[in-house]
Amino acid sequence: MARNITPVLDDSVALLARTPATLDALLRGLPDVWTLRNEGSGTWTARDVVAHLTELERTDWMPRVRRLLTFGETRPFDRVDRGAFRRNARGKSLSQLLGEFARRRKKNLDDLRRLELKRADLGRRGRHPALGMVTLSELVAAWAAHDLTHLHQIARILAHQHREAVGPWDKFLGVMQCTGHSASG
Repeated sequence: MARNITPVLDDSVALLARTPATLDALLRGLPDVWTLRNEGSGTWTARDVVAHLTELERTDWMPRVRRLLTFGETRPFDRVDRGAFRRNARGKSLSQLLGEFARRRKKNLDDLRRLELKRADLGRRGRHPALGMVTLSELVAAWAAHDLTHLHQIARILAHQHREAVGPWDKFLGVMQCTGHSASG
């Protein structure tokens, strides 16, 4: 099949396709001390982040792409239910969540490729419930940047588990200095 996706989409898809394997390599098989602890009250665990990413693969990214292409600016995207990931991940192991995330991401990227988007499609606009008008290009770029935000968050969460153990080296370890950037966790 000829590649009809534009370079901007190709770049985003290249990153999006790597996230499941990256998470799997980093997290699968780690002891719970790494994956079930957070950075303090009101923060997420690495497992929570994977559950959140999995939930958004189900409810957010491709549904928004489809809504934008179908309705344009006339029908806003659904709001993200920020608590749904906890409900939908209940009873699932991290291993199960990693597998589900990988399957959903593969399907979504296959669906995105099947749309055979053209350069002109990048400027098509939809309505975000909080941000207002957004383009398809911005939506897909945000999807990729969202992955990077949460990969960074996971690195920060994992590092936090050794915050005291590193002793005086903490001043040389940038991840120990980072206090977070994500509004979603």
